[in-house]
Amino acid sequence: MTNITKLKLHNFKRFQEFEVDFDKTINLLIGDNESGKSSLLEAIDIVISGSVSKVQTIGLESLFNAKVIDEFLAGEKKYGDLPELYIELFLDEQNNPELNGRKHSLDPKDFDGLKLKCVPRDDLSEDILEILAQEQPSFPFEFYSINFNTFSGKSYTGYNKYIRHLLLDNTQINNEYATREYIKTVYHSTAEEKDVSKHQNEYRNHKSRFKDNVLNDVNAKIEGYEFGIRTGVKANLETDLTILEENIPLEKRGKGRQCFIKTEFALTRKQDKYPINTLLLEEPENHLSHTSMANLIGSILKSSDKQIFISTHSNMICSRLGLRQAIFLNSSSDSAVLLSALSSGTGKFFMKAPDNNVLELILSKKVLLVEGDAEFILMEQLYKKTSGEELYDSDVHVISVGGTSFKRYLELANLLNIKVAVVTDNDGDVDYCRKRYVDYENADAKVFFDQDPVRSTFEIAMYTDNKAICEELFAEGRIKISVQDYMLSNKADVAFELLDKKANEIVVPEYIREAIEWLRH
Repeated sequence: MTNITKLKLHNFKRFQEFEVDFDKTINLLIGDNESGKSSLLEAIDIVISGSVSKVQTIGLESLFNAKVIDEFLAGEKKYGDLPELYIELFLDEQNNPELNGRKHSLDPKDFDGLKLKCVPRDDLSEDILEILAQEQPSFPFEFYSINFNTFSGKSYTGYNKYIRHLLLDNTQINNEYATREYIKTVYHSTAEEKDVSKHQNEYRNHKSRFKDNVLNDVNAKIEGYEFGIRTGVKANLETDLTILEENIPLEKRGKGRQCFIKTEFALTRKQDKYPINTLLLEEPENHLSHTSMANLIGSILKSSDKQIFISTHSNMICSRLGLRQAIFLNSSSDSAVLLSALSSGTGKFFMKAPDNNVLELILSKKVLLVEGDAEFILMEQLYKKTSGEELYDSDVHVISVGGTSFKRYLELANLLNIKVAVVTDNDGDVDYCRKRYVDYENADAKVFFDQDPVRSTFEIAMYTDNKAICEELFAEGRIKISVQDYMLSNKADVAFELLDKKANEIVVPEYIREAIEWLRH
Protein backbone atom coordinates (compact mmCIF):
# COMPACT_ATOMS: atom_id res chain seq x y z
CA MET A 1 0.00 0.00 0.00
CA THR A 2 1.21 3.49 -0.89
CA ASN A 3 0.91 6.19 1.80
CA ILE A 4 1.33 9.94 1.39
CA THR A 5 3.60 11.16 4.19
CA LYS A 6 3.85 14.87 3.39
CA LEU A 7 2.35 17.56 1.16
CA LYS A 8 4.26 20.67 0.10
CA LEU A 9 2.68 23.56 -1.78
CA HIS A 10 4.31 26.55 -3.45
CA ASN A 11 2.11 29.35 -4.82
CA PHE A 12 -0.93 27.04 -4.92
CA LYS A 13 -4.26 28.78 -4.33
CA ARG A 14 -4.25 30.60 -0.95
CA PHE A 15 -0.91 29.09 0.08
CA GLN A 16 2.33 30.74 -0.95
CA GLU A 17 4.30 28.24 1.13
CA PHE A 18 2.69 25.32 2.93
CA GLU A 19 3.82 21.99 4.36
CA VAL A 20 2.00 19.36 6.37
CA ASP A 21 2.72 15.77 7.44
CA PHE A 22 0.05 13.08 7.16
CA ASP A 23 -0.96 10.03 9.15
CA LYS A 24 -0.93 6.73 7.27
CA THR A 25 -4.56 5.97 8.17
CA ILE A 26 -7.03 8.85 8.66
CA ASN A 27 -6.42 12.59 8.27
CA LEU A 28 -9.14 15.05 9.30
CA LEU A 29 -8.86 18.49 7.71
CA ILE A 30 -10.74 20.87 9.99
CA GLY A 31 -11.07 24.59 9.36
CA ASP A 32 -13.37 27.51 8.65
CA ASN A 33 -14.49 28.60 5.18
CA GLU A 34 -11.58 29.71 2.96
CA SER A 35 -9.07 27.99 5.24
CA GLY A 36 -7.86 25.73 2.41
CA LYS A 37 -9.37 22.33 3.30
CA SER A 38 -10.73 21.77 -0.19
CA SER A 39 -7.52 23.10 -1.73
CA LEU A 40 -5.46 20.41 0.02
CA LEU A 41 -7.75 17.66 -1.27
CA GLU A 42 -7.65 19.18 -4.74
CA ALA A 43 -3.85 19.38 -4.66
CA ILE A 44 -3.57 15.68 -3.77
CA ASP A 45 -6.14 14.75 -6.43
CA ILE A 46 -4.37 16.74 -9.15
CA VAL A 47 -0.92 15.31 -8.49
CA ILE A 48 -2.08 11.69 -8.26
CA SER A 49 -4.16 12.04 -11.44
CA GLY A 50 -1.17 13.10 -13.55
CA SER A 51 -3.67 14.72 -15.90
CA VAL A 52 -2.58 17.77 -17.88
CA SER A 53 -6.12 18.12 -19.24
CA LYS A 54 -7.51 18.29 -15.69
CA VAL A 55 -5.17 21.19 -14.87
CA GLN A 56 -6.09 22.91 -18.13
CA THR A 57 -9.79 22.43 -17.42
CA ILE A 58 -9.46 23.97 -13.96
CA GLY A 59 -7.21 26.72 -15.35
CA LEU A 60 -3.84 27.88 -14.05
CA GLU A 61 -5.39 31.24 -13.24
CA SER A 62 -7.55 29.41 -10.67
CA LEU A 63 -4.65 27.38 -9.23
CA PHE A 64 -1.98 30.07 -8.89
CA ASN A 65 -1.79 32.11 -5.69
CA ALA A 66 -3.55 35.40 -6.52
CA LYS A 67 -1.33 37.52 -4.29
CA VAL A 68 1.84 36.32 -6.03
CA ILE A 69 0.36 37.13 -9.44
CA ASP A 70 -0.74 40.61 -8.31
CA GLU A 71 2.69 41.35 -6.84
CA PHE A 72 4.42 40.32 -10.07
CA LEU A 73 2.17 42.50 -12.22
CA ALA A 74 2.67 45.43 -9.84
CA GLY A 75 6.46 45.04 -9.96
CA GLU A 76 9.06 45.30 -12.72
CA LYS A 77 7.60 42.31 -14.60
CA LYS A 78 10.96 40.71 -15.36
CA TYR A 79 10.98 37.34 -17.09
CA GLY A 80 13.26 35.89 -14.40
CA ASP A 81 10.80 36.92 -11.70
CA LEU A 82 7.85 34.99 -13.15
CA PRO A 83 6.44 32.88 -10.30
CA GLU A 84 6.35 29.10 -10.40
CA LEU A 85 3.79 26.72 -8.92
CA TYR A 86 4.47 23.27 -7.58
CA ILE A 87 2.76 20.58 -5.54
CA GLU A 88 4.83 17.78 -4.01
CA LEU A 89 3.52 14.53 -2.57
CA PHE A 90 6.08 12.67 -0.46
CA LEU A 91 5.44 8.93 -0.22
CA ASP A 92 6.60 6.23 2.14
CA GLU A 93 9.30 3.94 0.76
CA GLN A 94 7.97 2.01 -2.23
CA ASN A 95 11.16 0.20 -3.31
CA ASN A 96 10.54 1.60 -6.77
CA PRO A 97 13.51 3.41 -8.33
CA GLU A 98 11.12 5.28 -10.63
CA LEU A 99 9.72 7.15 -7.62
CA ASN A 100 12.94 7.77 -5.69
CA GLY A 101 15.20 10.77 -6.20
CA ARG A 102 16.03 14.37 -5.40
CA LYS A 103 13.77 16.25 -7.80
CA HIS A 104 11.96 18.00 -4.96
CA SER A 105 12.33 21.03 -2.69
CA LEU A 106 13.92 19.11 0.22
CA ASP A 107 17.10 18.39 -1.79
CA PRO A 108 19.72 16.92 -1.17
CA LYS A 109 17.89 13.98 0.42
CA ASP A 110 16.38 11.13 -1.60
CA PHE A 111 12.65 10.57 -1.20
CA ASP A 112 9.88 8.72 -3.00
CA GLY A 113 7.31 11.07 -4.41
CA LEU A 114 5.28 12.78 -7.13
CA LYS A 115 5.34 16.38 -8.29
CA LEU A 116 3.35 18.82 -10.39
CA LYS A 117 5.38 21.80 -11.55
CA CYS A 118 4.10 24.73 -13.63
CA VAL A 119 6.80 27.05 -15.02
CA PRO A 120 7.09 29.49 -17.93
CA ARG A 121 8.16 27.86 -21.18
CA ASP A 122 11.62 29.04 -22.15
CA ASP A 123 10.96 28.18 -25.81
CA LEU A 124 8.19 30.80 -25.73
CA SER A 125 10.20 33.41 -23.85
CA GLU A 126 10.03 35.94 -26.68
CA ASP A 127 6.24 35.73 -26.76
CA ILE A 128 6.10 36.10 -22.97
CA LEU A 129 8.40 39.14 -23.07
CA GLU A 130 6.18 40.71 -25.71
CA ILE A 131 3.15 40.30 -23.48
CA LEU A 132 4.96 41.66 -20.41
CA ALA A 133 6.10 44.72 -22.40
CA GLN A 134 2.51 45.81 -22.99
CA GLU A 135 1.25 48.86 -21.16
CA GLN A 136 -1.26 46.85 -19.16
CA PRO A 137 -0.11 43.25 -19.53
CA SER A 138 -2.12 40.22 -18.51
CA PHE A 139 -0.35 37.36 -16.80
CA PRO A 140 0.90 34.78 -19.39
CA PHE A 141 -0.76 31.67 -17.92
CA GLU A 142 -1.16 30.21 -21.42
CA PHE A 143 2.63 30.14 -21.87
CA TYR A 144 3.31 27.91 -18.86
CA SER A 145 4.22 24.23 -19.07
CA ILE A 146 2.40 21.66 -16.93
CA ASN A 147 4.72 18.86 -15.88
CA PHE A 148 4.05 15.71 -13.85
CA ASN A 149 7.22 13.94 -12.68
CA THR A 150 8.33 11.54 -9.99
CA PHE A 151 11.15 12.56 -7.66
CA SER A 152 13.49 10.60 -9.93
CA GLY A 153 12.52 12.88 -12.81
CA LYS A 154 10.40 10.31 -14.69
CA SER A 155 7.26 11.77 -16.23
CA TYR A 156 3.89 10.11 -15.66
CA THR A 157 0.30 10.51 -16.83
CA GLY A 158 -3.17 9.34 -15.86
CA TYR A 159 -2.48 6.12 -17.76
CA ASN A 160 0.58 5.13 -15.74
CA LYS A 161 -0.09 6.81 -12.39
CA TYR A 162 1.42 5.33 -9.24
CA ILE A 163 -1.51 5.68 -6.81
CA ARG A 164 -5.11 4.59 -7.33
CA HIS A 165 -7.39 7.10 -5.65
CA LEU A 166 -10.93 8.37 -5.51
CA LEU A 167 -12.23 11.87 -4.74
CA LEU A 168 -15.78 12.13 -3.37
CA ASP A 169 -17.03 15.72 -3.20
CA ASN A 170 -20.37 15.59 -1.42
CA THR A 171 -20.77 19.36 -1.82
CA GLN A 172 -21.28 18.57 -5.56
CA ILE A 173 -23.59 15.61 -5.01
CA ASN A 174 -26.20 16.88 -7.47
CA ASN A 175 -23.62 17.66 -10.14
CA GLU A 176 -24.17 15.33 -13.11
CA TYR A 177 -20.55 15.56 -14.25
CA ALA A 178 -19.22 14.77 -10.76
CA THR A 179 -21.50 11.73 -10.48
CA ARG A 180 -20.44 10.47 -13.91
CA GLU A 181 -16.76 10.93 -13.07
CA TYR A 182 -17.25 9.09 -9.78
CA ILE A 183 -18.88 6.09 -11.49
CA LYS A 184 -16.16 6.03 -14.15
CA THR A 185 -13.41 6.12 -11.52
CA VAL A 186 -14.98 3.30 -9.51
CA TYR A 187 -15.45 1.26 -12.68
CA HIS A 188 -11.82 1.63 -13.71
CA SER A 189 -10.60 0.81 -10.20
CA THR A 190 -12.73 -2.37 -10.19
CA ALA A 191 -12.38 -3.73 -13.73
CA GLU A 192 -9.04 -4.92 -15.06
CA GLU A 193 -7.62 -3.10 -18.07
CA LYS A 194 -8.23 -6.03 -20.44
CA ASP A 195 -11.85 -6.24 -19.24
CA VAL A 196 -12.41 -2.51 -19.90
CA SER A 197 -11.35 -2.91 -23.52
CA LYS A 198 -13.50 -6.01 -23.87
CA HIS A 199 -16.54 -4.26 -22.33
CA GLN A 200 -16.16 -1.23 -24.58
CA ASN A 201 -15.88 -3.36 -27.70
CA GLU A 202 -18.90 -5.48 -26.78
CA TYR A 203 -20.96 -2.38 -25.92
CA ARG A 204 -20.17 -0.82 -29.31
CA ASN A 205 -21.12 -4.08 -31.04
CA HIS A 206 -24.33 -4.19 -29.01
CA LYS A 207 -25.28 -0.75 -30.32
CA SER A 208 -24.55 -1.83 -33.84
CA ARG A 209 -26.71 -4.96 -33.44
CA PHE A 210 -29.53 -2.86 -31.98
CA LYS A 211 -29.46 -0.61 -35.07
CA ASP A 212 -29.41 -3.58 -37.45
CA ASN A 213 -31.92 -5.80 -35.65
CA VAL A 214 -34.34 -3.43 -33.88
CA LEU A 215 -34.34 -0.21 -35.88
CA ASN A 216 -34.33 -1.87 -39.31
CA ASP A 217 -38.15 -1.89 -39.52
CA VAL A 218 -38.33 1.85 -38.88
CA ASN A 219 -35.41 2.65 -41.16
CA ALA A 220 -37.04 0.69 -43.97
CA LYS A 221 -39.81 3.29 -43.99
CA ILE A 222 -37.43 6.22 -44.45
CA GLU A 223 -35.92 7.12 -47.81
CA GLY A 224 -32.47 8.69 -47.90
CA TYR A 225 -32.02 8.69 -44.11
CA GLU A 226 -32.00 6.24 -41.22
CA PHE A 227 -31.99 6.19 -37.43
CA GLY A 228 -28.69 5.30 -35.75
CA ILE A 229 -27.23 5.04 -32.25
CA ARG A 230 -24.75 7.63 -31.03
CA THR A 231 -21.14 6.57 -30.57
CA GLY A 232 -18.01 8.46 -29.56
CA VAL A 233 -16.68 10.02 -26.37
CA LYS A 234 -20.04 11.48 -25.35
CA ALA A 235 -22.01 8.28 -25.91
CA ASN A 236 -20.09 5.22 -24.83
CA LEU A 237 -20.01 2.60 -22.10
CA GLU A 238 -18.51 4.94 -19.49
CA THR A 239 -21.08 7.70 -20.04
CA ASP A 240 -23.97 5.22 -19.85
CA LEU A 241 -22.81 3.29 -16.77
CA THR A 242 -24.51 3.85 -13.44
CA ILE A 243 -24.58 2.16 -10.03
CA LEU A 244 -27.81 0.48 -8.97
CA GLU A 245 -29.16 -0.12 -5.49
CA GLU A 246 -32.24 -2.34 -5.51
CA ASN A 247 -32.48 -1.64 -9.26
CA ILE A 248 -32.69 2.11 -8.67
CA PRO A 249 -29.94 4.20 -10.38
CA LEU A 250 -27.65 6.16 -8.08
CA GLU A 251 -28.61 9.51 -9.64
CA LYS A 252 -32.30 8.85 -8.92
CA ARG A 253 -31.68 8.52 -5.20
CA GLY A 254 -32.03 11.43 -2.77
CA LYS A 255 -28.94 13.54 -2.09
CA GLY A 256 -28.35 12.03 1.33
CA ARG A 257 -28.60 8.48 0.02
CA GLN A 258 -26.30 9.32 -2.89
CA CYS A 259 -23.68 10.60 -0.44
CA PHE A 260 -23.94 7.46 1.64
CA ILE A 261 -23.88 5.01 -1.29
CA LYS A 262 -20.92 6.68 -2.96
CA THR A 263 -18.81 6.82 0.16
CA GLU A 264 -19.70 3.40 1.54
CA PHE A 265 -19.22 1.79 -1.88
CA ALA A 266 -15.69 3.21 -2.07
CA LEU A 267 -14.90 2.24 1.52
CA THR A 268 -16.21 -1.31 1.59
CA ARG A 269 -15.67 -2.68 -1.90
CA LYS A 270 -13.30 -5.65 -2.12
CA GLN A 271 -9.64 -4.93 -2.72
CA ASP A 272 -8.65 -6.73 -5.90
CA LYS A 273 -5.73 -6.48 -8.26
CA TYR A 274 -6.32 -2.73 -8.63
CA PRO A 275 -7.24 -1.44 -5.15
CA ILE A 276 -8.03 2.17 -4.26
CA ASN A 277 -5.14 3.24 -2.01
CA THR A 278 -6.18 6.81 -1.27
CA LEU A 279 -9.68 8.11 -0.57
CA LEU A 280 -10.42 11.85 -0.51
CA LEU A 281 -13.74 12.81 1.12
CA GLU A 282 -15.02 16.37 0.83
CA GLU A 283 -17.49 17.09 3.67
CA PRO A 284 -19.04 13.61 3.85
CA GLU A 285 -21.57 14.90 6.37
CA ASN A 286 -23.46 16.83 3.65
CA HIS A 287 -27.11 15.77 3.32
CA LEU A 288 -26.74 12.90 5.82
CA SER A 289 -29.02 12.25 8.77
CA HIS A 290 -27.56 11.52 12.21
CA THR A 291 -28.11 7.78 11.75
CA SER A 292 -26.59 7.68 8.25
CA MET A 293 -23.61 9.65 9.49
CA ALA A 294 -23.09 7.19 12.34
CA ASN A 295 -23.22 4.27 9.90
CA LEU A 296 -20.82 6.02 7.54
CA ILE A 297 -18.32 6.66 10.34
CA GLY A 298 -18.53 2.97 11.20
CA SER A 299 -17.56 2.12 7.61
CA ILE A 300 -14.65 4.57 7.76
CA LEU A 301 -13.37 3.00 10.98
CA LYS A 302 -13.50 -0.48 9.42
CA SER A 303 -11.58 0.62 6.32
CA SER A 304 -8.03 -0.13 7.43
CA ASP A 305 -6.68 -0.78 3.93
CA LYS A 306 -6.79 2.82 2.68
CA GLN A 307 -5.29 6.17 3.55
CA ILE A 308 -8.25 8.50 4.03
CA PHE A 309 -8.37 12.30 3.88
CA ILE A 310 -11.54 13.98 5.14
CA SER A 311 -12.44 17.67 5.11
CA THR A 312 -15.22 18.31 7.61
CA HIS A 313 -17.15 20.66 9.88
CA SER A 314 -18.85 17.78 11.71
CA ASN A 315 -18.54 17.40 15.48
CA MET A 316 -19.58 13.75 15.16
CA ILE A 317 -16.84 12.91 12.68
CA CYS A 318 -14.22 14.61 14.83
CA SER A 319 -15.34 13.00 18.07
CA ARG A 320 -15.72 9.49 16.62
CA LEU A 321 -12.57 9.49 14.47
CA GLY A 322 -10.51 11.38 17.04
CA LEU A 323 -8.67 14.69 17.22
CA ARG A 324 -5.38 12.78 17.15
CA GLN A 325 -6.05 12.51 13.41
CA ALA A 326 -6.88 16.21 13.02
CA ILE A 327 -5.08 18.85 10.97
CA PHE A 328 -6.32 22.29 12.02
CA LEU A 329 -6.58 25.11 9.46
CA ASN A 330 -7.87 28.66 9.70
CA SER A 331 -8.37 31.36 7.07
CA SER A 332 -6.27 33.73 9.21
CA SER A 333 -3.20 31.51 8.96
CA ASP A 334 -1.13 29.92 6.20
CA SER A 335 0.02 27.11 8.48
CA ALA A 336 -1.54 23.85 9.54
CA VAL A 337 -1.54 22.85 13.19
CA LEU A 338 -1.38 19.29 14.49
CA LEU A 339 -1.80 18.35 18.14
CA SER A 340 1.88 17.41 18.08
CA ALA A 341 2.71 21.10 17.47
CA LEU A 342 1.12 22.07 20.79
CA SER A 343 2.84 21.68 24.13
CA SER A 344 2.51 18.20 25.62
CA GLY A 345 -0.03 19.26 28.24
CA THR A 346 -2.18 21.18 25.77
CA GLY A 347 -2.11 18.36 23.23
CA LYS A 348 -3.30 15.88 25.85
CA PHE A 349 -5.95 18.35 27.04
CA PHE A 350 -7.52 18.68 23.59
CA MET A 351 -7.58 14.91 23.17
CA LYS A 352 -9.94 14.80 26.16
CA ALA A 353 -11.70 18.17 25.83
CA PRO A 354 -15.19 18.47 24.29
CA ASP A 355 -14.63 18.37 20.53
CA ASN A 356 -17.38 20.88 19.84
CA ASN A 357 -15.47 23.59 21.75
CA VAL A 358 -12.30 22.90 19.80
CA LEU A 359 -14.19 22.99 16.50
CA GLU A 360 -15.94 26.23 17.40
CA LEU A 361 -12.57 27.86 18.05
CA ILE A 362 -10.96 26.57 14.86
CA LEU A 363 -13.94 27.52 12.69
CA SER A 364 -14.04 31.11 13.99
CA LYS A 365 -12.35 34.31 12.83
CA LYS A 366 -12.73 36.04 16.21
CA VAL A 367 -13.51 34.43 19.56
CA LEU A 368 -14.73 35.69 22.91
CA LEU A 369 -13.77 33.14 25.57
CA VAL A 370 -15.77 33.19 28.81
CA GLU A 371 -15.53 30.92 31.82
CA GLY A 372 -19.09 30.34 32.96
CA ASP A 373 -22.69 29.72 31.97
CA ALA A 374 -23.85 33.12 33.23
CA GLU A 375 -21.40 35.03 31.02
CA PHE A 376 -22.32 32.83 28.05
CA ILE A 377 -26.06 33.37 28.57
CA LEU A 378 -25.78 37.16 28.81
CA MET A 379 -22.95 37.81 26.36
CA GLU A 380 -25.13 38.15 23.28
CA GLN A 381 -27.09 40.96 24.94
CA LEU A 382 -23.94 42.56 26.38
CA TYR A 383 -22.44 42.53 22.89
CA LYS A 384 -25.53 44.17 21.42
CA LYS A 385 -25.57 46.83 24.15
CA THR A 386 -21.91 47.60 23.52
CA SER A 387 -21.74 47.52 19.73
CA GLY A 388 -25.30 48.20 18.64
CA GLU A 389 -25.06 45.05 16.50
CA GLU A 390 -26.41 41.55 16.83
CA LEU A 391 -23.75 39.00 17.74
CA TYR A 392 -24.86 36.61 14.98
CA ASP A 393 -24.21 39.34 12.37
CA SER A 394 -20.58 39.68 13.46
CA ASP A 395 -17.49 37.52 12.98
CA VAL A 396 -17.34 36.99 16.75
CA HIS A 397 -18.08 33.63 18.34
CA VAL A 398 -18.60 33.17 22.10
CA ILE A 399 -17.25 29.98 23.69
CA SER A 400 -17.54 28.95 27.33
CA VAL A 401 -14.52 26.84 28.28
CA GLY A 402 -13.88 27.26 32.01
CA GLY A 403 -11.22 29.55 33.45
CA THR A 404 -8.62 26.83 33.99
CA SER A 405 -8.61 26.07 30.24
CA PHE A 406 -7.99 29.57 28.89
CA LYS A 407 -4.26 29.03 28.36
CA ARG A 408 -4.89 25.86 26.33
CA TYR A 409 -7.25 27.61 23.94
CA LEU A 410 -4.99 30.67 23.69
CA GLU A 411 -2.06 28.45 22.70
CA LEU A 412 -4.06 26.88 19.88
CA ALA A 413 -5.51 30.24 18.78
CA ASN A 414 -2.03 31.78 18.65
CA LEU A 415 -0.80 29.04 16.31
CA LEU A 416 -3.76 29.65 13.99
CA ASN A 417 -3.66 33.47 14.24
CA ILE A 418 -7.25 33.62 15.51
CA LYS A 419 -8.08 36.86 17.33
CA VAL A 420 -9.22 36.02 20.86
CA ALA A 421 -10.45 38.09 23.79
CA VAL A 422 -10.65 36.35 27.15
CA VAL A 423 -13.17 37.61 29.71
CA THR A 424 -12.32 36.28 33.15
CA ASP A 425 -12.78 36.93 36.88
CA ASN A 426 -9.89 38.50 38.77
CA ASP A 427 -10.68 36.33 41.83
CA GLY A 428 -9.69 39.21 44.11
CA ASP A 429 -6.04 39.34 42.94
CA VAL A 430 -5.57 41.72 40.02
CA ASP A 431 -1.75 41.45 39.95
CA TYR A 432 -1.80 37.66 39.83
CA CYS A 433 -4.42 37.71 37.09
CA ARG A 434 -2.26 40.08 35.05
CA LYS A 435 0.89 37.98 35.47
CA ARG A 436 -0.91 34.70 34.80
CA TYR A 437 -1.58 35.48 31.13
CA VAL A 438 1.33 37.76 30.25
CA ASP A 439 3.01 35.07 28.11
CA TYR A 440 -0.16 34.51 26.06
CA GLU A 441 -1.05 38.08 25.14
CA ASN A 442 -0.07 39.53 21.76
CA ALA A 443 -1.60 41.52 18.91
CA ASP A 444 -4.28 38.84 18.43
CA ALA A 445 -4.86 37.74 22.04
CA LYS A 446 -5.80 39.82 25.06
CA VAL A 447 -7.20 39.03 28.51
CA PHE A 448 -9.78 41.32 30.14
CA PHE A 449 -10.78 41.40 33.81
CA ASP A 450 -12.13 43.96 36.26
CA GLN A 451 -9.37 46.13 37.71
CA ASP A 452 -11.06 46.35 41.13
CA PRO A 453 -10.21 43.33 43.34
CA VAL A 454 -13.49 43.84 45.22
CA ARG A 455 -15.35 43.11 41.97
CA SER A 456 -13.82 39.64 41.91
CA THR A 457 -16.43 37.79 39.81
CA PHE A 458 -18.78 38.45 36.93
CA GLU A 459 -21.80 38.25 39.23
CA ILE A 460 -20.40 40.83 41.66
CA ALA A 461 -19.56 43.18 38.77
CA MET A 462 -23.06 42.75 37.32
CA TYR A 463 -24.68 43.38 40.71
CA THR A 464 -22.57 46.47 41.39
CA ASP A 465 -23.31 48.03 37.99
CA ASN A 466 -26.97 46.95 37.95
CA LYS A 467 -27.88 47.13 41.64
CA ALA A 468 -31.36 48.60 41.17
CA ILE A 469 -32.66 46.02 38.71
CA CYS A 470 -31.01 43.15 40.60
CA GLU A 471 -32.66 44.23 43.85
CA GLU A 472 -35.98 44.56 42.06
CA LEU A 473 -35.75 41.06 40.61
CA PHE A 474 -34.12 39.10 43.41
CA ALA A 475 -34.64 40.91 46.74
CA GLU A 476 -38.13 39.58 47.42
CA GLY A 477 -38.01 36.72 49.91
CA ARG A 478 -34.31 37.20 50.66
CA ILE A 479 -33.88 37.10 54.46
CA LYS A 480 -30.84 35.01 55.28
CA ILE A 481 -28.62 35.95 52.30
CA SER A 482 -28.10 39.15 50.34
CA VAL A 483 -29.06 39.59 46.70
CA GLN A 484 -25.40 39.49 45.73
CA ASP A 485 -24.89 36.18 47.55
CA TYR A 486 -28.03 34.82 45.94
CA MET A 487 -26.67 35.75 42.51
CA LEU A 488 -23.38 34.00 43.32
CA SER A 489 -25.23 30.84 44.34
CA ASN A 490 -27.64 30.78 41.39
CA LYS A 491 -25.54 32.05 38.49
CA ALA A 492 -27.31 30.53 35.50
CA ASP A 493 -30.85 31.12 36.82
CA VAL A 494 -30.03 34.74 37.60
CA ALA A 495 -28.57 35.26 34.12
CA PHE A 496 -31.73 33.88 32.49
CA GLU A 497 -33.89 36.12 34.66
CA LEU A 498 -31.90 39.24 33.79
CA LEU A 499 -32.01 38.40 30.11
CA ASP A 500 -35.72 37.65 30.16
CA LYS A 501 -36.95 40.64 32.16
CA LYS A 502 -34.32 43.39 32.10
CA ALA A 503 -32.30 42.86 28.92
CA ASN A 504 -32.64 46.43 27.66
CA GLU A 505 -31.81 47.97 31.06
CA ILE A 506 -28.57 46.08 31.73
CA VAL A 507 -25.41 48.15 32.17
CA VAL A 508 -22.37 46.42 30.68
CA PRO A 509 -19.38 46.16 33.06
CA GLU A 510 -16.47 48.21 31.74
CA TYR A 511 -13.98 45.32 31.31
CA ILE A 512 -16.49 43.43 29.18
CA ARG A 513 -17.18 46.53 27.11
CA GLU A 514 -13.44 46.91 26.53
CA ALA A 515 -13.12 43.28 25.47
CA ILE A 516 -15.93 43.58 22.93
CA GLU A 517 -14.65 46.85 21.47
CA TRP A 518 -11.08 45.49 21.19
CA LEU A 519 -12.29 42.33 19.48
CA ARG A 520 -14.39 44.23 16.94
CA HIS A 521 -11.46 46.35 15.72
